[in-house]
Amino acid sequence: MHESLFQPIQLGAISAPNRVLMAPCTRTRAQDDYVPSEMMATYYAQRADAGLIISEATGISQEGLGTARAPGIWNAAQVEGWKPITEAVHKAGGRIVCQLWHMGRVVHPWFIGGQPPVSASATRLEEGMAHTPAGRFPYETARPLRIDEMARVVEDYALATRNARAAGFDGVQLHAANGYLIDQFLRSSTNHRDDDYGGPAENRVRLLREVLEGIIAAWDAPHVSVRLSPNGDSQGADDPDPATLFAHAAQVVQDAGAAFLELRQPGPDGTYGSTTVPQQDAVIRAIYKGPLVLNSDYTPAQADADVASGRCDAVSWGRLYLSNPDLATRIHKGAALTPNRGAPKSWYYPSPEGYIDYPTLEQEAAQASA
Repeated sequence: MHESLFQPIQLGAISAPNRVLMAPCTRTRAQDDYVPSEMMATYYAQRADAGLIISEATGISQEGLGTARAPGIWNAAQVEGWKPITEAVHKAGGRIVCQLWHMGRVVHPWFIGGQPPVSASATRLEEGMAHTPAGRFPYETARPLRIDEMARVVEDYALATRNARAAGFDGVQLHAANGYLIDQFLRSSTNHRDDDYGGPAENRVRLLREVLEGIIAAWDAPHVSVRLSPNGDSQGADDPDPATLFAHAAQVVQDAGAAFLELRQPGPDGTYGSTTVPQQDAVIRAIYKGPLVLNSDYTPAQADADVASGRCDAVSWGRLYLSNPDLATRIHKGAALTPNRGAPKSWYYPSPEGYIDYPTLEQEAAQASA
């Protein structure tokens, strides 16, 4: 079934056997020192039928990581922790890239020795609460990154890229979406700068361009992709003219020759975030000529139709891959899909339950015949 989804595709340097991708999903199963755990190898290997796995968001630096038990990739211990995971995915026949993450103002000072988080401008995330090992606290006002710090941030991304390569990943994805640091520079609601990194859209994409160039210099363009969230508010980051802004962002990605571009695009009936702001993939598709991956609330039938029509080249799934470790196989066979249970508690609790205990079709059949 859904044959358009099961045609091979070249995603830069990666030869994917199908167009059912696993989207990045934070699961907080790393250790307290941000070193990946053994359980994570099982989790990712279980999902190796995806054409490509995009890892959970992975911190590029202590400054940029404000989620307990999320993994990092800025030191040697973290690299060593990732190696068994990439090996397990490859042994299972899969491919995996590392999503590179700097959370910007979404980092609570608890995680960085009491210092304020960094962002484009002195803004504060007013919605929600920061979850820390010491409890829940309101977010605090960020300090603007200084011009003389930009090169250091670029180097943090480049180091993480080199570490991802050493850890055995098949590539990296720049997380430039969801209201995190790069997105905070892109959107006018969070970028109030009056220097070369602020003001008009062509300035606000500057950090995106510099970081992307730094990552590519640390590996190469065919191993580097980007994620954007071009429509609607993301953690308080928003823009009144997304078409203009993301046309400029798409041009940056096109000029860099990135392997593929993934867009998270919720709609008005989104089940994990919703917006009435129009989706921007048509604007972006007219500029970025590489493989385009779309994400958010897709059914298999809708995904197959959008690939068949040429609207996109592949589709990524997050939550369905949490509860269906063999999602691509199930879609191909037209099998029933398992809903999430206990969400969102099971998404983030540091236990095997709700993480590595969802059965595959083959396991379900064996259990039924036992």
